[in-house]
This record gives sequence, C-alpha cells and structure tokens, in this order.
Amino acid sequence: MEAHIYSVTELNQKVKSLIDGAPDLRSVYVQGELSNYVMHQTGHHFFNLKDQGGVLKCIMYAPHASKLRFKPVNGMKVILRGGLSVFPKTGIYQLYCDSMTPEGAGDLAVAFEQLKEKLRAEGLFEQDHKKPLPRFPEKIAIVTSPVGDAVRDITHVLRRRYPLAKVILLPVQVQGDRAPLEIAGALRYADKWKIGDVIITGRGGGSMEDLWAFNDERVARTIYALETPVITAVGHEPDVTISDFVSDASAFTPTHAAQMAVPNQVELLRWLRGAEDRMEQIESARLAALRQRLEAAASKRVIRDHMAYVQDKRMGLIHLQQRLGDLSTGLLERKKARYAALAAALDAMSPLKVLGRGYAMVQGPEGGILKSSRDVSAGDRVTVTLGEGALRCTVDGTVEREEA
Repeated sequence: MEAHIYSVTELNQKVKSLIDGAPDLRSVYVQGELSNYVMHQTGHHFFNLKDQGGVLKCIMYAPHASKLRFKPVNGMKVILRGGLSVFPKTGIYQLYCDSMTPEGAGDLAVAFEQLKEKLRAEGLFEQDHKKPLPRFPEKIAIVTSPVGDAVRDITHVLRRRYPLAKVILLPVQVQGDRAPLEIAGALRYADKWKIGDVIITGRGGGSMEDLWAFNDERVARTIYALETPVITAVGHEPDVTISDFVSDASAFTPTHAAQMAVPNQVELLRWLRGAEDRMEQIESARLAALRQRLEAAASKRVIRDHMAYVQDKRMGLIHLQQRLGDLSTGLLERKKARYAALAAALDAMSPLKVLGRGYAMVQGPEGGILKSSRDVSAGDRVTVTLGEGALRCTVDGTVEREEA
C-alpha cells in the first residue's frame, strides 16, 4: 500500500482535528509560571507558561483578558483554564485560555494588592490630602443602594442623632459590572452640584466579590478628586477596600459612618446647657462686679453733691494759684538779691570808685590809658581824669621809677 504524502497544511489540519476532537483537551487546567508576557494593542494577551521541564505557548483573546481582575506579570505562578488547539499556519499547538487565577491566592486578592501599591505610590493615600469633616453639616449625601440594611442603618442613625441635617439619597448599584460606573458618576454629581456638605458611600457586608465595586480604580480616583469630604463605609468591621484608603474618613460599618458624619444631639444639647450655665455664671459675676462699682460710685461725694466736684476743683485752683504766687515771689526775691550782689561787685570794680579815693587816670594824646612813663614824651598833651573833673596837661618830662 502506497503511503499517503501530506502537505504541510494537510498535516497541520490533521493534527488540529485530532487535538480538537479529543474531549480531554477541550477544557484543561494547567499550572506554571508566566514568561514573555505581551499585552497587544488589540487587547489580546500572548505569553508562555513554563515549568522546570517545558514551555507551553498560550493566548488569551481580548474578551477573556478584559475580565482579569489583576495584572499578569512575568514570574507569576498561575493556574490556566482553556482548550488546546493548533494554529495551522505555524503548526504550533497552544493553549487558548479563558481564565487565569494566581496560584496560592485568588485573583481578587492579587488585584487588590496590585492596585493598592499602585495608588499608594502615586500618593492617593497621603494624609495631607484628606479633608476635615464638617462639624455641623446641613446636608448629607448618601451614595448607596436604595434597598438593603446599609441605607436603612445610615438614615436611621442620622435622624436619631442629628435631625437638623437634610439627607439626600443618590441611589446606585453597589454590586455587579455597572456598579463602579454608577458609584463614580453619583459621587461626581454630588460634588459638582454640592448636594451635601459631606458624602457617605458604601454598602453592607458580603464577600470580596460582592464588595469589589469599591476596590475599582475608577471609584478610588473619583473619591480622591472630589472637593466634598467623603466617608466610606463598606462591609463589616474587618472589611477593607481601596476606597477606604483614599477617602477622607473610613468607617467600620454604615452605622459608624453616620455617627462620624453628624454630632449627637443629646450630647450637643448637654454641651449647650453647660455652656448656658457657664455664661450665666460669668454674666452674674460681671453684673455683681458692676453693681459693686455702681454702689461705690453712688457713695462718693461728687454724686451726692453735684457742685462738690466744682468746689473741689476751685479750691485746688486757689491752692495752685497761691503756690504759684509764693514760687514767683520767692524767685523774684532771689533774682533781686543776686542782682544787688552783682551790682555791688561791679560797682566795686568801677574805675570811678578808685578815682573817688584820690587816684587819677591819665590818657595819652591818642586817648589810650597810660600805664608807663615810656608811653609819652616831653611836650605831649595828656588828659588827667580825677574823681571830679579832668585836667589837660603838657608833659615837661618823664621820670623812671626806681627799682626797690
């Protein structure tokens, strides 16, 4: 029997039909390590799955890849589910994946940690960015499901604790594929139109899958960008979501969120009554002090006798005038005494006094006072001033004074 000679295409198609016809290979689970991972711009993912003994080529088409909760990276150990087939043009068989799960942890847990580290690195969890909650909010916006325990718990606590605040509900889905878009949209709407002074968003408890809308990156970035303070309340006390890290305040439960959003009217009334009592005590003490000042003022003479003040001032003025008169008189007497002393001293030094005692003053031809006989010559005309009158004389001659 002559052997059948296959073309390459025929043989590849033969192998493909054999593999495609094997029921055990239509849906298989394979465990290994990712390598050469490429995310194509079309949305398809191409990669290898390897272990110590071999390598398997894999492809995940865009519809399945878009459902991945986490970002696959080289070196990650995963479990794949898919079917084996052959690509006829290359003759290479590969695994066509429809799901991928990280080994040892669920895909949601890995996605949570990846997004958490990504947003932390970008600074979305920084404490400096968080806004303070208003102390006495007038309006409170609630973004949650209109049915369920969460909205009932929140509204009940708000009405009981602080009925002055107006509560506005923005109903959204909190579970399912559309939930992240609805939650993010409602948050942006409440912030843009200032629906509330503070926003509470969250839901009741559930599995990680149930709470996943609040781990969505779009919701987290929306909360970070809002100007209105946001309180998140997702699940029960142990539950933590990405939104809790980004929000301005996170509550253990929806009930706790309502308690954080508003003051307790009972405690507020107690504080107001205490403040009222303190104000009354302060005012009573102030009025008592003013009353004492008034009584002290009323007992003064100036109040009892209106002219007493004028009389006191008049007496003070008279006393001041007397003092000024005494001071001026004393000052004048001292000035007169000093004047007399200076006049006596000046009179004692007067040349006329000296002349009155028999002395004479001689002036030369030029009118200058002669102090020496050498200042004139024989024949010079001099004037001799006496105590009374003067003499005009001619010098006959001069005599030098003999030294003792």
